[in-house]
Amino acid sequence: MSKLTFIIAALWASASNFALAADYLSIAEGPAIFYDAPSTKAKKIFVGSRYLPLEQVVSLEGWVKVRDSSGNLSWVEKRKVSDKRMVLVTAPLASARKIPKSEAPVVFQASLNVALEWLEDTHIGWIKVRHLDGATGYVRNSEVWGY
Repeated sequence: MSKLTFIIAALWASASNFALAADYLSIAEGPAIFYDAPSTKAKKIFVGSRYLPLEQVVSLEGWVKVRDSSGNLSWVEKRKVSDKRMVLVTAPLASARKIPKSEAPVVFQASLNVALEWLEDTHIGWIKVRHLDGATGYVRNSEVWGY
């Protein structure tokens, strides 16, 4: 393989990996109305509450197309979202542990559909989260959506 071919292949691979990375947002303040098109005159689909985690799909001037934890796509006004990264508990009950190990002591538990602030990915199947009351711990990434 020539040096130029190797460089092109490396750039393509890194660009492909970048494209696979998801951008996550959350609802910033108060309720946000979700629409089926980027206009306040479009059909209203539902209302999302503060801290609802969302995956950003497309960003236009003033609007963001997002995917929610159910996989539904909709549009929300950009002013209604925040870069604050949240995750949503998808398990009936998620146990946050002191360290990222199954046998570690439980710090807190969170029920289905509770939003937790994402702090970091351990890259070993656990993520560090913070409950809205301030408690921090590690949950299995299989028990949440939005990481």
